[in-house]
Amino acid sequence: MSKLSLLFGCALLGAPFLASLSKAAEPHPLALEQPGVPKGTLHPMPPWESQIFADTIRDWWVYVPAQYTPEKPAAVMVFQDGHDYIKPSGAWRVPTVFDNLISSGKMPVTIGVFINPGHSKSKPKPESPWKSSNRSFEYDSLGDRYSRFLLEEILPAVEARFPLTKDPAQRAICGASSGGACSFTVGWERPDAFRKILSTIGSFTNLRSAHNYPSWIRKTERKPLRVYLEDCGGDVDNLYGNWPLANQQMAAALRYMGYDTRFDYAEGFAHNSQHAGPLLPEALQWLWRTETPEPLISTRGDLGGDMTLHRLLIENESWSVVAENLGFADGPCSDADGNFYFSDMKAPGIFRVGKDGKPVKLLDEPASGLEFGPNGLLYACQGSKKRLISIDLSSGRIEVVASEVQPNDLAVSKTGHVYFTETGKKQVSWVPAGTTELRVADTGIQAPNGIALSPDHGTLAVSDYRGENVWTFSVHPDGSLSAKTPYMTLCTEVDIQNTATNGRGAAFKTASGGDGMATDRAGRYYVASNLGIQVFDPTGRLCGIVSRPQLQKPLTSCILSGENFGYLYATNGDKIYRRKVQNNASSK
Repeated sequence: MSKLSLLFGCALLGAPFLASLSKAAEPHPLALEQPGVPKGTLHPMPPWESQIFADTIRDWWVYVPAQYTPEKPAAVMVFQDGHDYIKPSGAWRVPTVFDNLISSGKMPVTIGVFINPGHSKSKPKPESPWKSSNRSFEYDSLGDRYSRFLLEEILPAVEARFPLTKDPAQRAICGASSGGACSFTVGWERPDAFRKILSTIGSFTNLRSAHNYPSWIRKTERKPLRVYLEDCGGDVDNLYGNWPLANQQMAAALRYMGYDTRFDYAEGFAHNSQHAGPLLPEALQWLWRTETPEPLISTRGDLGGDMTLHRLLIENESWSVVAENLGFADGPCSDADGNFYFSDMKAPGIFRVGKDGKPVKLLDEPASGLEFGPNGLLYACQGSKKRLISIDLSSGRIEVVASEVQPNDLAVSKTGHVYFTETGKKQVSWVPAGTTELRVADTGIQAPNGIALSPDHGTLAVSDYRGENVWTFSVHPDGSLSAKTPYMTLCTEVDIQNTATNGRGAAFKTASGGDGMATDRAGRYYVASNLGIQVFDPTGRLCGIVSRPQLQKPLTSCILSGENFGYLYATNGDKIYRRKVQNNASSK
């Protein structure tokens, strides 16, 4: 680059950037070697050839503090662009900072893992690790690929020599720029494995869709993360976005949701480590502090009609187990008294959970969908028996409402019309009240699954297991349907196998896993999905996503039941969970 070009670039970025080029920031005193402080050891590791990031190779290092003993598994902190953090005279000087902080008790005995981005083995090794061919793909991409790389490849290799703690609160991850966005992605995807995040000049812009995070944070139940952010006014503003604004949006979103978060921001500087480097010792002390502060949540900016998660969830109330060791939980429903019912599809059996919290088996029958009708009968979907039935629980009498059908889930109107989904047929069927006449209500939804009526029973909603929408219909007095509309859009998972994004950022799966549904008195819709229970307001806007109790098990359905209908229940694989919610979420 010519001197003229350099000066022109500096003029565009402003005088503070020119100053940062002419004078390096003074290191923090804790980044300098202190007399009497034991020094840890930095181990260069053999170049790593990844299986998850196929055909790549990378350099990496492991720092082991002097105080480490194999008898006590250590905390661990992972650094992206590791080469930059280990320089003895660089901006970060992490091994020296670790020596000083560990020796003074300001952070636990912590193994440091410093990893460079991968580079294609088919290409010549670049002069600078910043030019590694796989850097943007690994760091800027959303989804769980990079977290899997750490958890399935790198950390097991470290643990083979240096035992590490499994406590996610004692696992941290750090990076700058795209490495900062990567660090947040790891914590976001796997809070069960990493709960401390340090990001400087983070690329929360549309390089590969990380600009979505601020909106996702506001609409996702708060995760157990501690997040440190840093940026500066002289950071980049280009075709991918404005870095200072993006980091301010991140900080605001985290504060709105009550995260334990800190944001250090200064005017001037640039897209480098001149501002963040001297802050690192303080940032690490904040990140590793033992204090657990109470969440600070302000909703003063909420509009009157905003049904945010703050108006649904209760602080310090989380999922608890109602029933476990089931074959496959499904079919949650409630009676008028708040007694909770469910089905075990594999046992099989239909159960009731009374106010004492104990499940009682009522029938040796499977059911993928259960709901009470206005006549007091319990209606059940039995796809394996190709029938829809009604059950008189007082006598145990079973009557067939419809045969030669493939019912998945159902909804019963206050006038007695029974609607049910036939997923395999791509069909919504119904039986008018007081008859056994089978009718087709709708065809064409890819995989109609969950089904629910609005509180006034004027709207029928149907989730699409293989699509992105919840479809709604107007319900007429005679029970017929009209005005089919893709009224709600379900969030879907990042598709890490699909890289054909046409320059538009991350690719997302088209199948939401939209399953069982419920509504409440306030008019919300609750939809079980692959991402969790997605909650929509009566106008079809996404209020937020409630976490899945078990990440690795299918979330099949949900319902409001229990005492005063103040509990949200979820059927999740081999267990059933519930959590207390605010009273305005009472059942329809």
